[in-house]
Amino acid sequence: MRTELIVWGCIALALIAAETLVPGAFLLWLGLAAAALWLLLWALPLSPAWQVVVFVLLSFVSVGIYIRWFRPRQSPGEQPLLNRRGEQLVGQVFELEQAIVNGRGRLKIGDAFWVAEGPDLPKGTRVRVVAARNMALAVEPA
Repeated sequence: MRTELIVWGCIALALIAAETLVPGAFLLWLGLAAAALWLLLWALPLSPAWQVVVFVLLSFVSVGIYIRWFRPRQSPGEQPLLNRRGEQLVGQVFELEQAIVNGRGRLKIGDAFWVAEGPDLPKGTRVRVVAARNMALAVEPA
């Protein structure tokens, strides 16, 4: 068996297996490009330089196929805001833990403290979260 077949077969398997460890769907497509090159090498003997060129081209093609046809069909999931805690709080009403002075104060939500941004308000005022920006919540009086 030719050495390059073993090498590209191992690269394909390693990339596809690495997909299980790394989030996203990127390494799978590179692994499929390596597997396609492995199949191509059964029929066509290529020099190592051409193997790399063909792998790069097949990688672009396979990632392009993913971007064009598979990514748009992915559903957002049952909980699209699961890892966006600030956005989950929009519309809810809370009591200010610390007065808003010069546009910044503090809210206690559950066991976490959040920076509150909005008009100056005294401690204890009930406020509604209207937006989440970075690690701060934009609020207005409720």
